Amino acid sequence: MMHALKFDWNPVTGLDIVGNFKLHFYSLMWVIAFILGWHIMKRIFTKEKVSLDYLDPLFIYTVLATMLGARLGHVLFYQSELISEDFFSIFLPFKFKGGFEFTGFQGLASHGAAIGIIIGMYLYRRKYKYKSVLWILDRIVIPVASGAVFIRIGNFINSEIIGKITDSNFGVRFIQDQYYKSEIVQRTGIKDVQKAYNAVTDAPQFQNLLEAVPYRHPSQLYESFCYIFVFLILWYFYSKTPKRDQTGFLFGLFLVLLWTVRFFIEFTKEPQNIERGDWVLNTGQWLSIPFVLIGFYFMFVFKPKTAVK
Repeated sequence: MMHALKFDWNPVTGLDIVGNFKLHFYSLMWVIAFILGWHIMKRIFTKEKVSLDYLDPLFIYTVLATMLGARLGHVLFYQSELISEDFFSIFLPFKFKGGFEFTGFQGLASHGAAIGIIIGMYLYRRKYKYKSVLWILDRIVIPVASGAVFIRIGNFINSEIIGKITDSNFGVRFIQDQYYKSEIVQRTGIKDVQKAYNAVTDAPQFQNLLEAVPYRHPSQLYESFCYIFVFLILWYFYSKTPKRDQTGFLFGLFLVLLWTVRFFIEFTKEPQNIERGDWVLNTGQWLSIPFVLIGFYFMFVFKPKTAVK
């Protein structure tokens, strides 16, 4: 029965709409994450009798801070060569090096998104002074945790951030992971990735390519599943305990829970392409440790200088 959990993952990653425009399911997961986050924050604002006039600006700041932070974080932490080799591709959904090509925004780092959100909330608070920065952070982390669930599902749909090779009962063969993607495109001569995979699936002479794909941990699903509990724990402490009124506690709890999950899930992931294989910990783990320590500080040490009104 457990063996049945193993399966091949070769999905359609989007829908063709008009011409070359394609609705990617990964992008749809981001949209769902932001819309759900808006509704969660609306419920929080209503519960605490905060004017909903502040909600839409908060949404705009959060979206921009998340996307800019995630993109810049990826470049700084994982692909810094883009700064000198293809600078404009950092901010635009195009590749310029080696020929102009529409790529969409590829490469987003959650650590960068976290830093971006913190900076974004600081800038938002400078303009809208109805509550403290930490009051906002204590609450914004709840929808952020729910959004993380969908982002990792999007990563799974895209066969990215794949896990290490495993012989466990939970192994998944990511037919479209990056290595086999380039090899299959090269072997078939078909540039459209989905059509190339369809050709491989249908053509007996390419079956050896499929058979060579190893089973891997579905690390994205592990992480997504854990983030459900991060969200539920945060919501419980917010709605059922007086910790909601302890300035910085929920923000700190979020940092501890989410980045602890990330730290341990990284043991099941393949390292990012620029990381050194001889390191005990990978980049994602090293970046997670400071967030966890900061989280403990806000949970157990931090004392606000003035009471939040």
